[in-house]
Amino acid sequence: MNTNNKLFQAGLVKEALKQSFIKLSPAKMFRNPVMFTVWVGTLVMAGVCVWIATGEQNQGSLVYNLVVTAVLFITLLFANFAEAIAEARGKAQADSLRKTREETPARLIQPVGEMYVNEVKVVSSSQLKKGDVFLCEAGDIIPSDGEIVEGLATIDESAITGESAPVIREAGGDKSSVTGGTKVLSDKIKVKVTTEAGESFLDKMIALVEGASRQKTPNEIALTILLAGFTLVFIIVTVTLKPFGDYAQTPITIAAFISLFVCLIPTTIGGLLSAIGIAGMDRALRANVITKSGKAVETAGDIDVLLLDKTGTITIGNRRATHFHPVEGVSKEQFIKAVVLSSVADETPEGKSIIELAGVDVKAYQVADAQYIKFTAETRSSGINYAGNQIRKGASDAIRKLVEKAGNRFPEEADKSVKAISGNGGTPLVVAENNQVMGVVELQDIIKPGIQQRFERLRKMGIKTVMVTGDNPLTAKYIAEKAGVDDFIAEAKPEDKMNYIRKEQSEGRLVAMMGDGTNDAPALAQADVGVAMNSGTQAAKEAGNMVDLDNDPTKLIEVVEIGKQLLMTRGTLTTFSIANDVAKYFAIVPALFIASIPALQGLNIMNLHSPKQPFFRP
Repeated sequence: MNTNNKLFQAGLVKEALKQSFIKLSPAKMFRNPVMFTVWVGTLVMAGVCVWIATGEQNQGSLVYNLVVTAVLFITLLFANFAEAIAEARGKAQADSLRKTREETPARLIQPVGEMYVNEVKVVSSSQLKKGDVFLCEAGDIIPSDGEIVEGLATIDESAITGESAPVIREAGGDKSSVTGGTKVLSDKIKVKVTTEAGESFLDKMIALVEGASRQKTPNEIALTILLAGFTLVFIIVTVTLKPFGDYAQTPITIAAFISLFVCLIPTTIGGLLSAIGIAGMDRALRANVITKSGKAVETAGDIDVLLLDKTGTITIGNRRATHFHPVEGVSKEQFIKAVVLSSVADETPEGKSIIELAGVDVKAYQVADAQYIKFTAETRSSGINYAGNQIRKGASDAIRKLVEKAGNRFPEEADKSVKAISGNGGTPLVVAENNQVMGVVELQDIIKPGIQQRFERLRKMGIKTVMVTGDNPLTAKYIAEKAGVDDFIAEAKPEDKMNYIRKEQSEGRLVAMMGDGTNDAPALAQADVGVAMNSGTQAAKEAGNMVDLDNDPTKLIEVVEIGKQLLMTRGTLTTFSIANDVAKYFAIVPALFIASIPALQGLNIMNLHSPKQPFFRP
């Protein structure tokens, strides 16, 4: 694992120290009722020290009061530092989305009068204006939303739509629009920008991420009420000691009052909550999960529903060849030879998986004077010409046109294979040699190994699993059944994912979301626990509050177990803190009045002579 993923990096510690002082702002301290009262006590003690320095004699020595002030101040800094280090990884979720938008290079075509020439100028995507025309070739990221004005291309929209299969976009008609952030896989296109600054799909994602908010968990709310209640009780207890001291003619200094109050309120649990969170973050890091806040780990211990993006999360992300279906009259060896020759020059993951499935030595199939035909969006096929032979591999309708144009029949057997593969959520590739269909290659989204068993473990833990995908319902149902999830949402848009999460949250459930695409960013930000895959887009990783370095969609099992351990630790610490506070009350109060009321000596179990004894022994 990269050492840059360590929890206590020098840069993080430096920033946390800085934030420890910034968080002393009253507006920030007020969010934590317990530590806010300590903050008020520190200010009062600072005023007392100034008062003593100007000549006041009835509040004890200056050194004693300075020590009390310093201890209170250090307590505040410790609590702030623990919280700051826990927040250091998770700031500015939308900034990364903007950075993605601004840093994508665009090849702007320079206009000459009413015409556009091929002279291009590379600019940042943030500089594009509505009406500009830019050029994109195979391998380029489309920098802005627009309409294709010339050419056609195969586009990978998986990071935006969640649809795993590439789509074809071409000039004219209703298939001409492209989205910024998608990738051109083949051919060359010229695109005209159709959106003003701030109106693109990516900008909408930013707005959704910024508008998302995570709810407080029931445990967090209950603990806040408990701590606030105990703080209020001990405020009343401390205040009543003043008239009691006056009646017993026992002067009590302000330092003694504040020290007693800070000792009695649950300062321990209030100051250590963030420290507990850091411990959880460290445990998660050992499981190869980077967490941006300790609260996220704790929340994972109470998760009810888990949403998982399909592409790249449940499935590997790239379609792979799984079966060869030669037609009648064609031997498997003949078909494999045709498939391998048509895929030798195919550098796509699908092409490489075909060679891998064939399990042959490519060198044995080398031919002389071969002419390799690259895939284009227009022909929707690729292949090879050699020694008077033509082999083509491509979409079923494209190969059908090629075969029937030559006067040959498209075999009924191949047609059945194509329909069966499509019905199972796969993608069929038909292979033809010299305009005769040889068979069909089946491509499928590959389920990550061992995922069914791990989903079963989640089910036993009481967590409902829901697959979210941009695929059609037929494909979604097939993948959901194969993966073993409890439910699925097909043809899901970013807004659909957020609405589903909000619906579950409104019914009192805690929701975790796992995803890897830009389209997942809003849902990751809205979910109580957002886990992004390390192989995903930067937008997804910034929107979530956890990043799984192993890209394991069921890593949440380990995170849930860590969260439950953390909740047990917090419960134990809370019980100890409260018991300790009550014990301190009966240990310290007798020392305040023992001089005036000697009968309290029986309760002086610590054998203290005065409240100052820890600092000044007689």
